[in-house]
Amino acid sequence: MKVTHTGPWLIADLAAPHRVLSWALNRPGFVTASRIVFREVRNRDLPPDLDAAAWLNAALAEAGLSDAPALLTSRSIASYRLTHAEAEGIAAQCLATVGLSNAERVGHRQRFDPARFGTINIALSCSAGLSEAGQIEALSIATEARTAAVIAAGFNLPEGPATGTGTDCIALAVPPGDGPFAGLHTAVGEAIGRATFDAVAAGCAHWLETRPDLSGVPQD
Repeated sequence: MKVTHTGPWLIADLAAPHRVLSWALNRPGFVTASRIVFREVRNRDLPPDLDAAAWLNAALAEAGLSDAPALLTSRSIASYRLTHAEAEGIAAQCLATVGLSNAERVGHRQRFDPARFGTINIALSCSAGLSEAGQIEALSIATEARTAAVIAAGFNLPEGPATGTGTDCIALAVPPGDGPFAGLHTAVGEAIGRATFDAVAAGCAHWLETRPDLSGVPQD
């Protein structure tokens, strides 16, 4: 994965077509793509009555990036973290931007405040060829690692430690293959989990250092 930061875009070049699984606004589900992009936005870019999907598609077309699943964030994309992990010859890379200003604890909802809009965006690549089922399992491992990293960061809400934000998105790129499993007992799961945890943990630490005004509430 080659990363290029050209504001307001952060581009993860996968070097070749991969099968990407995500819930990105513009190209969700299973798609074929050679890159994944992050778009930095501000509140003024996305007023309440805006068709965000149409706006994003127009911005991507203007930038020549319409083929790429795109993740939106109000976090400065210059704060990105890129990590690498290997297990038994399986390599994984994780690109993450981390903002916790709209943090949530799973099973609860905070009152949404558009002025405090942040998110965790993750682009992952893995060298292992996976089936669609294996890729779905791998995405669940990345989500688990994201959550573990946020809990470990100790950002507390009234209901307990935050587990993510209300607008997180993950895009996982793999070469198509027949690998059926990617759980915690596998090398794929280990590599993806460690790369994701390390990137999100580093991003959380940086955000907490730079946003002491939003450091969460103390917990007994």
